[in-house]
Amino acid sequence: RLGATRARQRGLAPGVVLAADTEVIVDGEALGKPRDADAATQMLMRLSGRAHEVLSAVAVAASETLIDLRMTRNVVEMKTLDATEVRRYVASGEALDKAGGYAIQGTGAIFVTRIEGSYSAVMGLPLFETAELLRRAGFDLP
Repeated sequence: RLGATRARQRGLAPGVVLAADTEVIVDGEALGKPRDADAATQMLMRLSGRAHEVLSAVAVAASETLIDLRMTRNVVEMKTLDATEVRRYVASGEALDKAGGYAIQGTGAIFVTRIEGSYSAVMGLPLFETAELLRRAGFDLP
């Protein structure tokens, strides 16, 4: 609502807003984004050699009204990681602003052995669901 109010104050035309977020869940706990390199290392070691859930949600709103929301549940399996590869990966900086401490669209992909669900959702924006929502909002998509 605040964004819409500010847009009106600045004279911007009302529009459609698309928002998405992704969360990594292991042992029933949401990992979020690591606060520092130590937290990223702990997250990756916790995910090592096992499966975890990746929940991605996308929402479309217009004129301060939620049009619709979709959420996907995906399962990602990681290989068993050793301390050296985790240390190198974390030192690259890629792990620090990603839910669960890895980026499947980057170097973190080398740790993933299997995905059940949507690659784009694990990446952070479920494209199939996003297209459905945009069509519902009146966009003419293929």
